[in-house]
Amino acid sequence: MFRSRSGSWFGGGGSKPKNPHSLDHLKYLYNVMIKNQTVSESNRSLLVESLRSITEILIWGDQNDSSVFDFFLEKNMLSFFLRIMKQKCGSFVCVQLLQTLNILFENIRNETSLYYLLSNNHVNCIIVHKFDFSDEEVMAYYISFLKTLSLKLNVHTIHFFFNENTNDFPLYTEAIKFFNHSESMVRIAVRTLTLNVYKVGDEAMLNFIRDRTAAPYFSNLVWFIGNHIVELDNCVRADADHQSRGRLSDLVAEHLDHIHYVNDILCLGIDNLNEVLVEQLFQRLLLPLYINSLNKGQVQMKSGDRPMVSRVVSLFLLSQIFLIIHHRPLVVTILRILINFEESQAMAIAAVQQDNAAAIEDNITDEEKEQRMSSSTAMNSGESSNLTSHLETILESLDPAENDYEALFGLSLLYAIGQNRGVNEDKPFWNTVEWKPTLVGKLMLLLSSACQMISKIRPVTVDLAINLLIVVAVPNSSVPHGLDDKNIALLEQAKEESIMVARTFFKSEDMFLELFEAEVNEIIKRPLQVEYLLQDSSILLPPTGTPMTGIEFTKRLPCGEVERARRAIRVFVLMRRLSLAVSGEVEAQLPLVCVQQCIKISDILDLNNSDLIACTVVNREGTRLRRFLVIDPNQLILVEPDSRRLGWGVAKFVGFLQDVEVTGDKDDSRCLHVTVHNSPTASTFLSSRSPAHRLPQLAARFVFDDHIRCMAAKQRLSKGRIKARQRKMHLIGKLLDVNTSTPSSPPLGTLHAMRQDSLSRHALLSRGVAGNVGPPPGNAFPSPFGIRPIGFRRAPGLAVTGRSDTPVRPRSSSAHPTVQRGSGSKEAIPLTELSASADHSQNSDQQESSSVGQAANL
Repeated sequence: MFRSRSGSWFGGGGSKPKNPHSLDHLKYLYNVMIKNQTVSESNRSLLVESLRSITEILIWGDQNDSSVFDFFLEKNMLSFFLRIMKQKCGSFVCVQLLQTLNILFENIRNETSLYYLLSNNHVNCIIVHKFDFSDEEVMAYYISFLKTLSLKLNVHTIHFFFNENTNDFPLYTEAIKFFNHSESMVRIAVRTLTLNVYKVGDEAMLNFIRDRTAAPYFSNLVWFIGNHIVELDNCVRADADHQSRGRLSDLVAEHLDHIHYVNDILCLGIDNLNEVLVEQLFQRLLLPLYINSLNKGQVQMKSGDRPMVSRVVSLFLLSQIFLIIHHRPLVVTILRILINFEESQAMAIAAVQQDNAAAIEDNITDEEKEQRMSSSTAMNSGESSNLTSHLETILESLDPAENDYEALFGLSLLYAIGQNRGVNEDKPFWNTVEWKPTLVGKLMLLLSSACQMISKIRPVTVDLAINLLIVVAVPNSSVPHGLDDKNIALLEQAKEESIMVARTFFKSEDMFLELFEAEVNEIIKRPLQVEYLLQDSSILLPPTGTPMTGIEFTKRLPCGEVERARRAIRVFVLMRRLSLAVSGEVEAQLPLVCVQQCIKISDILDLNNSDLIACTVVNREGTRLRRFLVIDPNQLILVEPDSRRLGWGVAKFVGFLQDVEVTGDKDDSRCLHVTVHNSPTASTFLSSRSPAHRLPQLAARFVFDDHIRCMAAKQRLSKGRIKARQRKMHLIGKLLDVNTSTPSSPPLGTLHAMRQDSLSRHALLSRGVAGNVGPPPGNAFPSPFGIRPIGFRRAPGLAVTGRSDTPVRPRSSSAHPTVQRGSGSKEAIPLTELSASADHSQNSDQQESSSVGQAANL
């Protein structure tokens, strides 16, 4: 019960040093390890704590005291780790050992210290130790330890792991045994380790990998990928009701990881390894599973009528290959097989025969070998003669029969081929294609079908078809389009059909303006990216028409009148884009508002000659802010006077008039409740987003000086909203060839009217017509109420009657209502000129829309 005088509570000799990071402490721990070389239940915790402390001291010594590592090596302390590991000490101690080693090698920075740790071959002995890998924690720390070691590999350290004389490389050979482990993190670690090994570039090591491990490893890897694909296909077939989307998403993500891993290996440019890998890909994956599944008479994997994978999955897989892998020998060979069917038959037969004759052990069952033998027999006996051309199959998938299920993936494959760098290395692929007219005809028929009132073509398919057609037939502005008169006529007819369908909803849908602007903005801000499209597993399932699946609107069929209106608008806008691209024109009418020409928050405005209504803005928190209300033909603007320049102000809030909702206060005749809703985006319609996404841009009380000003503001806001919506609907009507009444000019008293009056008087002054120029009798500016504008603040010098003996000078341009972008801008732009031209956008930049209609600090 009493401890020995010569001992300590820690079982070591002498007293424990006070400084935990010191050479003395390491010597103390060494004595602890010496006296506890046999692991028992009583000293297990002591050993674990000692191992952890040794690691901390070594990391400290690596940066501060080289004598620490000298002592560690002198006493061969790493051998203690190995000695403890070889005992049946249980997972608790093994986990701590592996964690200690992982932390140690991960934090060592000094190359000399690293060489010391690796010099006695103890690390390789630890690597080949028979751990209990059934313990998940042991497995996790072991594979993490191996990955950490691989990060230390270079042309110098590789010789500590690879023995050229004995052809022994335990770090690599032990790691690849777990390439198909059930835990995804283990598989990822193995792939990372192999890439780190290949990157070293040591010739002897690479020769060892090629001769001893490449063929069996790549063979098993490809076979594992193939089994994974079959599982993915089974999930697609069994999930027609969209009930297993989570599992399908995981399978697609795993498949993408596999293809990216293959591409990473090919991108290293190691010719010897690439030859083996490409050969295995063709023999065991691309020919038997990807390509042969395209046709109705594909080789069976099992007895029965079920093909290896469905045609949809096959097209999806090939699209991913061309999107991700750009290794020219591989992609060009695949493309040649797809286009030249006779060559693909010969290569398929040769591949199966070579596979059956190999002396390569790949861990497949006898049943699978028999199936391959039967496949070879079937192909040699002429059963493959019933197969149709792969190219014809791909083009047939574009036919709009019942739906666009196959068409979407056929388009994706063709688009991916055209964008592949390996395919286009010598010359653009589409410049060498003889079947381009056939493809263009298929695309035109697909688009014609999509433009009908009742169509099963999803918006994403329309978008992709148009992108492909532009790439194929309209390569660039310097080359004329490749459409003949027949296709041009089909295009114009399809465009007219899309206009007619959109026109139907223009007359019947109350929210048509919001829907139209939302779809236009969505198309501009989020152009289709095929790479991201094919990462969405939901497109592998049959098209559905219900939003309850959670599938994005563009990737499913419309549900209800609102979504049918959205689809009609989107198809019209996309067809308009195609028509302009073919004719070489630039879009000049969409979007309806040019964001660049709108007032933005923090813009400095010249408010001389502008109609202002003073008010107090009370927000939800009760904060009261004094502002001036400016009503533009398109925008509501709250202005704070600029303290540096009289007659100028800073925009603190801007919002579109069409989004304004104004109501009076029954208890206070001087108060208005004003709500400015967020500008519509496509994602806000029929979505279940959180309330935070549906909050208005501004919701506040506007308190005016008297009820007259309040009534005037309410009337102008209400009429401004109506007029703004009418002007935009008129512009849409012109696009859709709808006869609408021409909207009246902006009401008097707005910035537009002020500018017209100011320009007229400026013209008179510049010609010297008036001697004494002052304000008109009674009113300084016209007003729709027949009185002086409510709350107008007369700018100094503008409404003062001039004396007869005072010469009249033309007014400078700064007297006009202008806007400066930010406080540091030197450019002043007429404010009302911006407003008047905002209805017609010229090359607008939609990326700036986030700053339009957003509240600052009011």
